[in-house]
Amino acid sequence: MSGEVSFIEFGAADAMTARSFYGKLFGWTFESGPGGDGYAVTGAGVPAGVHGGDPGAAPYVFFRVEDLDAAVAAVERLGGTVESLPGADDEETMATFGEFRLCRDDQGSPFGLHRPPRA
Repeated sequence: MSGEVSFIEFGAADAMTARSFYGKLFGWTFESGPGGDGYAVTGAGVPAGVHGGDPGAAPYVFFRVEDLDAAVAAVERLGGTVESLPGADDEETMATFGEFRLCRDDQGSPFGLHRPPRA
């Protein structure tokens, strides 16, 4: 596992409103993503996205791993928890964006694991 920041996901109640806010604030541009109401962010300096249906969410920081299964096992072995994200196992999503798991460390702080798409 290398552990560098791989992806940031912004959750919001309404993706279009978040898109407008961050676009105006930072000058980011957006492309439609999988799932209908998600967007890929261009200009954030690191791959990023925004999705709706997640009111009050904090940004999710995902860390790059080469072996997702080993990383998931390590999180659990160290006392953390792991959950699948809705739609994260969709073949189109995995081919385009890779695989994601939302985790919490042994104190409950959220973070994510990301295995980029295979070439």
